[in-house]
Amino acid sequence: MSDKSMSFDVAVIGGGSAGYAAARTCAAGNLRTAVIEGGEQVGGLCILRGCMPTKALLYAAEVRHLARTSHVWGMTPNPAAFDFTSVITRKRAMIEDFASYRREQLSDGRFEFFRTSAKFLDSHTVQLGTGDTLSARSFVIATGSKISPAPMASLNEVGYLTSDSLLDSDRLPKSMVVLGGGAIAVEFAQFLARFDVHTTLIQRSGQILKDFDADAARELESSLGEEGIEVFTSTTLTNFSKSSDGKMVSFEHEGVAKTVTAEEILFALGRSPNTDGMDLERAGVDRLPNGRIATNKHQQTSAPHIYAAGDCCGPHEIVHIAIQQGETAAKNITNGTPTTSMDYRLISSIVFTDPQVASVGLTEKEAVRQGIPFLAASHPFNDHGKSIIMYAKHGFVKLLAAPADGKILGGSCVGPVGGELIHEIIVAMAANMTVHQFAAIPHYHPTLAEIWTYPAEELADQITPA
Repeated sequence: MSDKSMSFDVAVIGGGSAGYAAARTCAAGNLRTAVIEGGEQVGGLCILRGCMPTKALLYAAEVRHLARTSHVWGMTPNPAAFDFTSVITRKRAMIEDFASYRREQLSDGRFEFFRTSAKFLDSHTVQLGTGDTLSARSFVIATGSKISPAPMASLNEVGYLTSDSLLDSDRLPKSMVVLGGGAIAVEFAQFLARFDVHTTLIQRSGQILKDFDADAARELESSLGEEGIEVFTSTTLTNFSKSSDGKMVSFEHEGVAKTVTAEEILFALGRSPNTDGMDLERAGVDRLPNGRIATNKHQQTSAPHIYAAGDCCGPHEIVHIAIQQGETAAKNITNGTPTTSMDYRLISSIVFTDPQVASVGLTEKEAVRQGIPFLAASHPFNDHGKSIIMYAKHGFVKLLAAPADGKILGGSCVGPVGGELIHEIIVAMAANMTVHQFAAIPHYHPTLAEIWTYPAEELADQITPA
């Protein structure tokens, strides 16, 4: 075991999206930078087990769904048979390309790259898994997240899949119970169903996608139901057990005891900050009750020279936010004074189901919670030319505007390529546009994007320009 000691201007713990963003920004500021990555693989959640692999599988499922439903457009589809091993092989090849590029970036000489773990000895020193010690004037903690522990001992006894394990499985079960109703749960539920897995989704709260407005959740739940997915909301899990028929999930649904049996269970009840085992208390770094590292708007922790970014601190587990947080932390370290802040006004969320569900800024639910006055208007996709052509019959767009001057406060989209369409409103809000200004922007016909003009015009007619 070595006892070598090394010194840097800044040490970044974690080599995922947030960590790499912080490291490259610090290196560009001529700081001597170290990156420490102790995970089994290099690349971070987005590349290895999140954004990229899940969307690769979801798109494959969408292609098959379009083939199976092509009679709508006058085609005579074949059974649309598939080879799931080939689906997974393509996904693995793509992810290896992304991951290898990240490995090259981390090893290209801009920083010292250490493939080992780290834990704090004091607020300026960490001990590496190799036994070496490393000191730095500043730190950025970007250790990401991990699958949350199972809520009941009986689930551990029965056994279950997680999004991590399912993503790399060469075979699919014949039936699956999905536990959860968030983005991961609903995306995987639809993916499974489109590859012929009989799928049941069980959600604890009163609606799926609990952070979205109820109308958005209802639209998606209706679409999932049409594809044969049984959805239970407002549930309480009571037990997990095994029988000769498979794994049994017992729960209460609206006061009635129920049991669903399936070949496998997918645990999709969220992720937790990956901050255990780092001895953060030795560095004076506080954690919140949910385990996240507490940070201020500059990404500083309770130890002012130690910053955090990404899923380990939240509050939004979104990769582009993690990158912005990493860059914000690095800019403040480089400047020597915390002057750069995070601005969450344009926070957006996208769920890559079909229809896609997306929002930016305020939802109606959040505006009511904060007591912010608003007017809202919406328009359905089943009354829109391009979406009718596409047979995209589910969903709507919705705009929220300030009653006083028409400033756009938020937008929601449930519909075809909703994740792309929401960017119209992100750009409009970034420019602080009013509905009057937005409604005046020419939109080509027939396009999906022009649907935004209808709620914008409706709101513009109700609000006198300031």
